[in-house]
Amino acid sequence: MEERGFDALSVGDLCARADLNRGTFYNHFRDKDALLAALEDEVVADLDRLQERMQDLTVRKLLGYRARKRPLPLLVDLFDYLREQGDFLHAVLGPGGDVRFGPRLRDAVCTNLIQSILHERYRNNPEPFVQYYVAFFASAYLGVIQRWIETGMRESSEEMALIAMRLFFIKPGESITL
Repeated sequence: MEERGFDALSVGDLCARADLNRGTFYNHFRDKDALLAALEDEVVADLDRLQERMQDLTVRKLLGYRARKRPLPLLVDLFDYLREQGDFLHAVLGPGGDVRFGPRLRDAVCTNLIQSILHERYRNNPEPFVQYYVAFFASAYLGVIQRWIETGMRESSEEMALIAMRLFFIKPGESITL
């Protein structure tokens, strides 16, 4: 994907690179799209396991970590996982990747993260403004993740957790230093 883009890859190319024969590939996958879907589904399933921990996240907890200038462990774990999957994520989110995966990643992580820190009265609020608010911040957090991956994940997971926490609370006109 990084070299030529997913559309230009053939099953033969994948088999040659992986040093296996086409029969073995077809024993496990219908086609290259099924392989990509399986890999993407695996990432989303792993991220779903982090979602369970997000359910316990509150603004109060987040503010407590922020006041102590400590990264939220859940966010550190999230960035650790994203780093482990960095090569795949760089390829699939890049220009030759799968345009459908970014929105899946946004919905699997970012939307749920934003909803988990909303005040309880807003968490399931169907009002359009609340939904736009969640969409705005979820897309922004996907942008943060993509930028981190695109630039080579130079910052540690702890640094990224602190950055993500700072972005939760920054106000217009406020200093944008960490």
